[in-house]
Amino acid sequence: MLKFIMFILFLLPLCFINNMYWMVHNFLFLLCFIFIFMNMYSNYFMSISYLFGCDLISYGLILLSMWIVSLMIMASESIYKYNNYVNLFLLNIIILLILLVLTFSSMNLFMFYLFFESSLIPTLFLILGWGYQPERLQAGIYLLFYTLLVSLPMLVGIFYLYNFMGHMNFYLMMNYNFNLDILYFSLIMAFLVKMPMFLVHLWLPKAHVEAPVSGSMILAGIMLKLGGYGLLRVFSFLQIMGLKFNYIWISISLVGGVLVSLICLCQTDLKALIAYSSVAHMGIVLSGLMTLTYTGICGSYSLMIGHGLCSSGLFCLANITYERLSSRSLLINKGLLNFMPSMSLWWFLLSSSNMAAPPSLNLLGEISLINSIISWSWVSMISLSFLSFFSAAYSLYLYAYSQHGKSFSGIYLLSTGTNREFLLLFLHWFPLNLLILKSEMCMLWL
Repeated sequence: MLKFIMFILFLLPLCFINNMYWMVHNFLFLLCFIFIFMNMYSNYFMSISYLFGCDLISYGLILLSMWIVSLMIMASESIYKYNNYVNLFLLNIIILLILLVLTFSSMNLFMFYLFFESSLIPTLFLILGWGYQPERLQAGIYLLFYTLLVSLPMLVGIFYLYNFMGHMNFYLMMNYNFNLDILYFSLIMAFLVKMPMFLVHLWLPKAHVEAPVSGSMILAGIMLKLGGYGLLRVFSFLQIMGLKFNYIWISISLVGGVLVSLICLCQTDLKALIAYSSVAHMGIVLSGLMTLTYTGICGSYSLMIGHGLCSSGLFCLANITYERLSSRSLLINKGLLNFMPSMSLWWFLLSSSNMAAPPSLNLLGEISLINSIISWSWVSMISLSFLSFFSAAYSLYLYAYSQHGKSFSGIYLLSTGTNREFLLLFLHWFPLNLLILKSEMCMLWL
């Protein structure tokens, strides 16, 4: 793992050299491809150094982080074009990538906590520094306080564990099983806010709406996955407690998913709609993960990867129309079929992936999750059927309302996409629909 971390560290000086924007971008893609060929297809920790290692779960998420960060730089061309503090922007993104790679490759619970919390800071800077409206200050404060409120109890829980076990290593913790209510709640809550679970999700739509496109991509693509990853790691030694309390979170998530899907149907802001759909998807991921069954864990992992690519692609699309029309409102972004005919295909492909149409990775994840949740309790079939139906409904709503209708009179006649935009969308959609062919990797080979 050290060679990758050093590679990213040595990209930091490049950020300060002028006209190195695309160079950094190319190097990040090179890093992705080197990492793909590392083949860490194992359930055990490999590439181990003193603190860092990589197993199958972290392999997929590190790869996703590198991929999304490369695409973020590609999507933020306007920052480069208008020279909007471009060197600082690159520096911020590279630091964020380092922190994410360190988070996912930590084999030590305390180091994981440290990087998990510190990845908040570059994200905050992205929102505060490059966001659009003055409300971004409020969004940043929401993000900060929601996350910090629940992270202190987690730190205390980690210290308790260290005092009890004398070590913090993930692979040795699996030998323990704790039965302490307060420990369970203190360790779980931080991840539930990060997921975000319904009821503690209010920071997410705010942060998404105010963030620049790169901020939205990293939030939807990676930040929401940190919570799921943390839960996968801590449930190895909280199983007894999980059997006792998990039904609470599953019920909240399933009912919340239906409510959030209904909220999606009355949104007029493109970004807010996509952000709320993330909450609904993460609700079903959380429920599947909390059943603690094999299919649930594999399905939640697949859907995390699939949603990371799909949601990020939808935010790119929303940004492409925002750059043309200077508005994210569905009342103005309509009739895009006439205005940007070539983009309509991408809207269709990504919206259909969002409602888990084959052959996307989302379908594989959702099938496994539905299996696991219904095997856990057949009553949940009611909310699951509503959730699936409304998820298709708001994806169709997003597509139909933006593409059809009479286009807004204040825009030009026609605007096609640039090659950069098509490549950007292709690089979201292609892995999302190709990974289904290598689905045993996403189903964790356990």
